[in-house]
Amino acid sequence: QNPTLAYIKWDANRTVTNAFSPYLKFNQSHLYIAYTQGFYAVLERIRAKYPTVPIMLCSGGGGRVDYGALKYFTEFWPSDNTDGLERVYIQWGYSYFFPANTIAAHVTSWGKQSLKFRTDVAMMDKLGYDINVGEFTKDELLFSKQAVANYKIFNPVVSLGEMYRLVSPYEGNRAVVMYVDVEKTKSILFAYLLDSRYREVFMPIKLQGLDPLKKYKIGELNLMPNVKSALAANDKVYTGEYLMKIGIETNKTNPEALTSVVLEINAVN
Repeated sequence: QNPTLAYIKWDANRTVTNAFSPYLKFNQSHLYIAYTQGFYAVLERIRAKYPTVPIMLCSGGGGRVDYGALKYFTEFWPSDNTDGLERVYIQWGYSYFFPANTIAAHVTSWGKQSLKFRTDVAMMDKLGYDINVGEFTKDELLFSKQAVANYKIFNPVVSLGEMYRLVSPYEGNRAVVMYVDVEKTKSILFAYLLDSRYREVFMPIKLQGLDPLKKYKIGELNLMPNVKSALAANDKVYTGEYLMKIGIETNKTNPEALTSVVLEINAVN
């Protein structure tokens, strides 16, 4: 007996070429509609046989994913460009059309950013790894194990929570995004410093989506082994009103470009 399937990757790296025929005069205007209907019919059969198997639609440039396909696929591949810096922009733009729990974001060897930066970027969506972990240093391996453990804990907030875009990477040298659960008791914030000019001063980030009457404790996640948080807000408790009206610093003293911060913001009694 053949082993069961664990995962399917559906590549869509070809467009329809040499379409239409001078010989067939009629019934050609609906070609792409008929193709899509046929495509969905195949997926119906696959889903009927493998209802629980994760299926990724690998679309290369992201132009071949659609809302209709969400019924069959568990995730989409936004781009073959997995450079950590580029992915901030790609995933930011993609988020305007598809939810975080469908956007495949993998840690790879592309890019010159630190492993932490690449991991933190991938965590803002559906985390995965396409990298030889056997080449990791001891600290990188320890970091990655802890990062995955952290992700499993806060993933429901990213997957099912409300997304708030706080600072756009297209409007400055950093990007900040946060997710808040429906009960407004748990939140996760991702801050990416994309560039840093000499002595550039970054204003505090005003959070969104929290309960102004609740109190929240701030904790930095995804720190490298033997590294302590340098954020003033770490392990501090603030009201939701303070966090949304005054805000907190998300950049460390003398920030360096291509650094990142992940904060958990949880309600406390």
